[in-house]
Amino acid sequence: MPKAIGFAAQAADQALEYFEFERRDPTADDVEIEIEYCGVCHSDLHQARNEWGGTVFPCVPGHEIVGKVTRVGSKVSKYKVGDTVGVGCMVDSCRTCANCEDGYEQYCDNGFVGTYNGEDKHMGGVTFGGYSNRITVAQDFVLKVSDKLDLAGVAPLLCAGITTYSPLRHWGVTKGHKVGVVGLGGLGHMAVKIAKAMGAEVVLFTTSPNKVDDAKRLGADHVVISKDEEQMKAWRNSLDFILNTVAAPHDLDAYLTLLRLDGTMTLVGVPAESHPSPAVFNLIAKRRSLAGSLIGGIAETQEMLDFCAEHGITSDIEMIAMDEINEAYERMLKSDVKYRFVIDMATLKQK
Repeated sequence: MPKAIGFAAQAADQALEYFEFERRDPTADDVEIEIEYCGVCHSDLHQARNEWGGTVFPCVPGHEIVGKVTRVGSKVSKYKVGDTVGVGCMVDSCRTCANCEDGYEQYCDNGFVGTYNGEDKHMGGVTFGGYSNRITVAQDFVLKVSDKLDLAGVAPLLCAGITTYSPLRHWGVTKGHKVGVVGLGGLGHMAVKIAKAMGAEVVLFTTSPNKVDDAKRLGADHVVISKDEEQMKAWRNSLDFILNTVAAPHDLDAYLTLLRLDGTMTLVGVPAESHPSPAVFNLIAKRRSLAGSLIGGIAETQEMLDFCAEHGITSDIEMIAMDEINEAYERMLKSDVKYRFVIDMATLKQK
């Protein structure tokens, strides 16, 4: 079997570059996938530059993967050669702890295996992700993808989609609810689309007046400029749920006061530094809750993909070639993308 090819960071201060490496042949329970598209998540940049610490180099990022099955192991029953499939943020977990058995692999008590920079239980070292031509994954961590949708636009659903769908689903967002979404980036634009499809009245909060029209195009019923105190004041004590997607430290109290009795604000953005601590009184005054959420389990991720197929939801993307990844990282830091870069892996060529 020829070596797999991809792009890797060799060190935190180096650009990603062409890289050859070994992939395992499928075991009895494995599915081999030829990767067609891979989304570019902000966490890819954090890991490649070791901004969260713990990155093992070389690092091949990428956990928003869509492609075609090319080989299956002898015990694989869920997929066949030619199927269109996806792989998200996890490629394994202990499968035996209470959380795994309940379908919450992302909260595995023993730690799930990340699609990249996770412990490779088969080959040793760490896992390599989707910035590559192929990947081999246990069938239980592979997802069915509808051919009815644009496959490049589906790729970011494997992270941005499930990261926003899971909390909206968990906190029971439905018709009649007023839902706030903070931030209109890769996560926020998916939150607007999904919350709207669930039947909610969606209020988008942004610091950028130039995003008003786009937010409404994506489905927001109202757009609030969060730097405008009067606009913020008008929404106090009115929202059932807030999904906060911003990955930078900011004042959480400004949003907690917008929640009505028993409202919840859930954080899904991970800032490099902590948010300022919210005032306890803001929680006590209306029995409000401040929570967090991490991606979603495999069953819920499949549910999300089926929901998006039913409602015609994909990510708004800009396609790039593999060798444009370093420029894409710099643009991503400037929020210069609407709203997710996706790599066309057909542009990755053997050297």
